[in-house]
Formats: sequence, C-alpha cells, structure tokens
Amino acid sequence: MPKPFDNVSSFAVPLLRTNIDTDAIIPSREMKRVSKKGLGEGLFAAWRYSEGRTENPDFILNHPDYKNAHILLAGENFGCGSSREHAVWALAEYGFRVIVAPSYGGIFYDNCIQNGILPIRLPINQIETLAELTTPISVDLKHQLIEKYTFEISKQHKHMLINGLDAIDLTLQHMTKIQKFETMDKPQRPWVYL
Repeated sequence: MPKPFDNVSSFAVPLLRTNIDTDAIIPSREMKRVSKKGLGEGLFAAWRYSEGRTENPDFILNHPDYKNAHILLAGENFGCGSSREHAVWALAEYGFRVIVAPSYGGIFYDNCIQNGILPIRLPINQIETLAELTTPISVDLKHQLIEKYTFEISKQHKHMLINGLDAIDLTLQHMTKIQKFETMDKPQRPWVYL
C-alpha cells in the first residue's frame, strides 16, 4: 500500500534527458529480487556507477546536493519502453515522491499513481525554470501547484495519492455496494458463485 501523499518540499534533481526508458531507470540486470526491496540501489545503474560499481562523480544523482532529493525533473517521454513496474519501485525506494516531465509512457504514468509517486506534466520551459532554482521546490497536490505552476491530475488519481490507495484499495471502498450486488445477484446466477 502506498503511503499517503502530503506536500513535498525538496531540491529537485535535473535529469532533463528525453526518452529515458524503463531499462535506463532500472536495467534488467539489476532486477535480482522478487520484492520491491533493494531496487533503489539499481536506479539508473548504467549512469550512476562506473567500473567496479563505484559511483560515477559526473552523474547528477551522485552530487551531494541531490543525495536526499524527492523530486526528479525529466525530459519528454519519461518512462517509455517496457511496462516494467520495477522502474517505479526503484524510484520510490530511492525516495522520489514527485516526477516532473512534459510527457510519460502511459503504463509508467499509471504505475507511478499505483505506487504513490506523483507524475506531474509541465511544459519543458517551466521544467527548465524549475531546474535553475537553487532552493527547495514545493509541491502541493491538494491545490495542484508546483512552485508557481499549476498542473492537471484526474480526481481519481488525486484521491488515490492523497489517501495512499492503490487500485485494490479503491475497489474496497465500494465493498458495501459490492456485497449488496452479490446478495441480489446470487439467486439469479448461482453458478457464478461456485
């Protein structure tokens, strides 16, 4: 179950490359576990590490200013490629709560919502302005604001993030209606309930 989303204030990591796919986010060789635990170590592994798994000092995540950042600024088409949910799990375990990009891979966007990460869509010029800030950036989901910029999000996705719900939790909120339907339906179609 994702943790409820509250306001976030953090430095933002400017990784403004385009077409960062799920294999770049978490290479397949880094997916050695069947759980979500430990995937943060493999986040952007091909860029983050040099030979012998030493930190690449030129990669932005390895800069001391960004070690505990919770906001990632990215370029167009972030999370494209395969539907690898491990990519979102790695981002979440690393500590990212917000990703800001002009566009996303569709399945990746939905996986973010399901796992408690807020994917914000903004024009690249606004993202570039945010990347120039030298102070923490504030994100207010309730009012749909990131600094001075507003962003769109569906009511359902907003509800899910604010309350820390995944798709199953969302369904369980309607359990009374589901049970009522089953009670009425069972005499009509008993074979369905065998």
